[in-house]
Amino acid sequence: MPQIPQYLTKSDKSKQFQKLINEALYIISKFGVPLEGMTQRRLERMAMAFLAVANVKKTNEWGKIDNSHALRTREIIRYWNNYFNEQISESSYDDIRRKDLKLIVLAGIIIPSAANPNSARNDGTRSFALNPNFANLIKNFGSDNWEEEVEIFLVDRVTLEQQLSSQREISLIPVNFPSGKVLNFSPGRHNELQKAIIERFLPRYGYGAEILYVGDTAKKFLHLEKNKLKELNFFELSDGELPDIVAYSEQKNWLYLIEAVHSSGVISNVRLLELKKLTEKCKADIIFVTAFLDNNTFRKFAADIAWETEVWIADAPDHIIHFDGEKFLGPYSQITNT
Repeated sequence: MPQIPQYLTKSDKSKQFQKLINEALYIISKFGVPLEGMTQRRLERMAMAFLAVANVKKTNEWGKIDNSHALRTREIIRYWNNYFNEQISESSYDDIRRKDLKLIVLAGIIIPSAANPNSARNDGTRSFALNPNFANLIKNFGSDNWEEEVEIFLVDRVTLEQQLSSQREISLIPVNFPSGKVLNFSPGRHNELQKAIIERFLPRYGYGAEILYVGDTAKKFLHLEKNKLKELNFFELSDGELPDIVAYSEQKNWLYLIEAVHSSGVISNVRLLELKKLTEKCKADIIFVTAFLDNNTFRKFAADIAWETEVWIADAPDHIIHFDGEKFLGPYSQITNT
């Protein structure tokens, strides 16, 4: 028996049932279904859906499965209530199809409409059964060479995880840093704006600025020059909420704190005071910038933007809106109360 990962760390189920759930999830994952990012309950429900269709109630029943066993969504709920100590209303049957069975059906492990392949997706008589090709492998679960059998089986198949990974790669946003480094950002309007800031704002107004930090909607510390930030006496990253982009111009000794605003997050008076307090020991002078994709978005937030800050709009990259009359672009000295 292979070493089974503990996918469930919190559950009110019995230890024996948790063991069964972990085995089910291990099988599903080895067949190429991605489990990352799912809640404990979502994992548990997917495993129970798989177990109900496979007709497995105990850890010693894997070798007894029969792919002729088929259940409708309401019957899956009854199976859960009867054998898995659940108390789920049959009125929630549509969640079984749309959420709990979705990935394992897409992966081909379970066949929808086993008796009638041409039935509509919302047909209440639709029944779900194990794919015979996968069923034969599941029967051998626990054998010494099971993982090797799975690898051989999947050699000429594209798994669901590979399909989803390929789709993600196609939709990623490549971003070219001034240093020549290229990073891929996850798709979305916020990251489109971050790309514009890095590729269009900084080359115009950054005076050779080097990017020291940028986060991604999928990964907070996508790029981080921790040692350089430390040299500048930048605040501890855990001490406060970071701006979206931090860049440093050695030529000017300016540190740019840039907020990329798609739906929220402008440098307001409160945010400005917070950033000033966090950077009061910084060795560089600070430039505060709020960036927008277009003029319409800027107009929505214009009243909230603090004085002594800059605004840049990607639609008009050659212009800066300066929120004060003292300077065009430059740092403001910290005012010390005496």
